[in-house]
Amino acid sequence: MGYNTSIISKTKDMLTKVKPYLPGISRFLIVATFYEDASRSVWQWEDQLFYLKYIRQIPSVVVNTFLVLNVLSMIIFPTYVILKKRVGLSVFILAFMTMCQTMAYDLLFDFMVLVRNLSIIGGLLLCVSESMLCQQSKKNSAFASLPQLSPVERHKYYQFVGRVLTVLLFIGFTIHGEWSLFRKLISLIGLAACVMVIVGFQAKRSAIVLVTLLCFINLIINNWWSSAHQSHYKREFLRYDFFQCLSVTGGLLSLISIGPGDLSYDEKRKKRF
Repeated sequence: MGYNTSIISKTKDMLTKVKPYLPGISRFLIVATFYEDASRSVWQWEDQLFYLKYIRQIPSVVVNTFLVLNVLSMIIFPTYVILKKRVGLSVFILAFMTMCQTMAYDLLFDFMVLVRNLSIIGGLLLCVSESMLCQQSKKNSAFASLPQLSPVERHKYYQFVGRVLTVLLFIGFTIHGEWSLFRKLISLIGLAACVMVIVGFQAKRSAIVLVTLLCFINLIINNWWSSAHQSHYKREFLRYDFFQCLSVTGGLLSLISIGPGDLSYDEKRKKRF
């Protein structure tokens, strides 16, 4: 336990030093998986054409249009998110394209794909929340679907939903896979931190715990760069998982940067005292 406390303490010290740069770093990490997806689509263009046309039986015109739009979307709109330009629109399009990908590749009912996508969407919602926090004085909102809510109210709801969705990947990790003693230990610590993030109790510290655990898991389990002995197919899956975890880590860093928001125990306790 003392060793874990030391790791968390060192992580907090590091985050304190990079705090001014944390919003930009978190946004970049959140959208990293989209850049990776665009590059993979380009390099594996023929493979994806074959799969969608001949395995999924999707018309050729639809497949080519989809792949072109997918690559362009995964380059243009993540860049907008990093630059904090048209964040609401960019997040909507990225979430929409993620859903289209899931259906196109017949992954709609894959549990781990679902929790990964929801976690990444949670990180994107935190980007929207951060953007709205910086632009509360502006009357126009990127989302016109909630005209009855003020920008401040929309901000806190996006922040709440974003932090809840972001931790789903870790929850999925705890219930998916073989149960070793080490996995049980990591899962118990992580689940406790996830519950605290969802409730908003000691949310920043809990997010630091999850960042530490996710970085460890990502480097040890998803080390695609040192998996030369494995098949190309296996390396591609590890690479995909690595960048997905990286994006969820970015969402947690965003939570550390902007806080859990008004709909949290931490914020209510501040107002009480």
